Amino acid sequence: MAPGSRFVEGYLGYLLGQANHALYKAFERHVSAAGLTSLEWRVLATLHESDAVPVSALAREVLAKQPTVTKLVQRMAAQGWLALQADPADQRRTLVAITPAGCEKVAPLLAQAQAHEERTLESLSPIEAHVLKTLLARLAGCDNPPAAQSTPPGTSGTA
Repeated sequence: MAPGSRFVEGYLGYLLGQANHALYKAFERHVSAAGLTSLEWRVLATLHESDAVPVSALAREVLAKQPTVTKLVQRMAAQGWLALQADPADQRRTLVAITPAGCEKVAPLLAQAQAHEERTLESLSPIEAHVLKTLLARLAGCDNPPAAQSTPPGTSGTA
């Protein structure tokens, strides 16, 4: 079989998975050094600069099952990184918010993640990087993709 002729080498799901694995593998040492698991990192990063969210919404955002996230946020609340409160609109739901201690814990990692992303995208032009992130956000069904946030880097914003 000739190189590049395997189905998976051109399959979007495989390529996205490989890219995600390569991206996270290089960043994982920072997460571990901070004493966090990958799921704890995703929870703190997701809640940083965010309003309190229901556990169910948080589970969807961090790509984990709700029972797993429920147990995790209880442990993280016991560590002082998260606050849990009943949803005033529905007492059956629990809202999760990051605490100042959680913000302090995740802040260095956010800076490291930003620097890691910049290094990862160095081989792309600013416009290519913006287009890549915009297209990925669209495929993921994100409500607020990068294109909706600002003008692509390196452009004047005029057509």
